[in-house]
Amino acid sequence: MKKNKETPFVVVLGIAQDGGYPQAGCNEDCCENAYSDPLKRKNVSCLALVDPKSNKQWIFDATPDIKFQLNLLKKKSGINALNGVFLTHAHIGHYTGLVNFGNEVMGSNNMPVYCMKKMQNFIRSYAPWNQLVKNKNIDLKLLENGSSIKLDQSLSITPILVPHRDEYSETVGYKIVSKNKSLVFIPDIDKWDKWNISITELIKQVDYAFLDATFYKNGELKRDMSKIPHPLVEESMALFSELSKKDKKKIYFIHFNHTNPLLREESKAQKEVVKKGFNFSKEGEIIAL
Repeated sequence: MKKNKETPFVVVLGIAQDGGYPQAGCNEDCCENAYSDPLKRKNVSCLALVDPKSNKQWIFDATPDIKFQLNLLKKKSGINALNGVFLTHAHIGHYTGLVNFGNEVMGSNNMPVYCMKKMQNFIRSYAPWNQLVKNKNIDLKLLENGSSIKLDQSLSITPILVPHRDEYSETVGYKIVSKNKSLVFIPDIDKWDKWNISITELIKQVDYAFLDATFYKNGELKRDMSKIPHPLVEESMALFSELSKKDKKKIYFIHFNHTNPLLREESKAQKEVVKKGFNFSKEGEIIAL
């Protein structure tokens, strides 16, 4: 996509599950190929929102791959500074990159970090995260479910609670709204039918939907997958099968576990997703808002 100097846009900075791709401890073929070929490696799921008009940008989740993602963002936006971080929840792939704002690395000065109440309490209560608050490397900004905050005249962000394994914090997705378009980002959820919001109706209301696709199908792991619930891509495609062709094209699957064949270029799974009218997210992709 060719960027417009006036139009906000989203950059896909990562597409993998919390452990990235390849994943530590995996010696199977799915990861060996990525270890041997750096071009096949993928960052942990993360989106950036860029507003060229105000020369500001924000990221959604602070991942273990944040240094690579900030570098990629600079290349895509041409902007050096980061103006804030929105956190979804307290699983390792979504907040641990915050340590890079500390004095040992970036030495940030009150970097705005937007999060929900339990997430905020978690950061304030435990090291090394509370040190970032104490040293004023980060400035925690409280969010409330369903309450929008304005980033500027043309952009607003709304957190939306979703059911997930909330051991340390609540979990949210985000709705990003510009003057012309809207996007929803839900990288983690237990199951669509566990939510008090209809995902199919939400898809109809927005222009883009980046949705949890951690696992492609059941049996992907050599353990009980019911203990780590996520919507399987096969389940999601079946659920969304009655959507119009236009609505299906809004969907971008993201947050792929290292076992998910959607990480493999030209895989049967990638071809099947495209054949059925959906998209799979790609690092570096730009979406105009």
